[in-house]
Amino acid sequence: MLVWLAMIGVWVIDRFLKFQVQTNFMEGETLKVIPKVFHVTYVLNPGAAFGLMAGQTWIFVVTALLVVGGVIYGQFRIPRGDKLTRLAIGMIGGGALGNLYDRLMIGRVVDYLDFQIWPYVFNFADSMIVVGVGLILFLLYRQEKEQDKSIAEKQGDR
Repeated sequence: MLVWLAMIGVWVIDRFLKFQVQTNFMEGETLKVIPKVFHVTYVLNPGAAFGLMAGQTWIFVVTALLVVGGVIYGQFRIPRGDKLTRLAIGMIGGGALGNLYDRLMIGRVVDYLDFQIWPYVFNFADSMIVVGVGLILFLLYRQEKEQDKSIAEKQGDR
């Protein structure tokens, strides 16, 4: 259930934020929230991260569908007690759905988070994908450390 709640929750928040930007901004318009630090800038991105592969919508649609399919498959394979992993894959799935929706409905992704120290504008869905992947990497690292510790303890008992 956590995977579905996270996935739907991320998608709903993403849609809400993108709707607000599309409703209240003209493409290219910027609102300086914290000057020279954080702006809200409405950009329609025809590519992937950093605008790469512009116009290759079909690749991104297929990739998003594979990710969502992987999340659905994964939610049946991950133990129910592994809540952080389930949350992480839900975040990734929700982010993939958010950007997939944009690609299917308008052919480009709505981006608006413009941190002035970063050269690219991105969105909530992108953020959730990055946070979800980061969380999975952290959990894998922690699991590996626990396994190493367990092996070392077993070898010390000999």
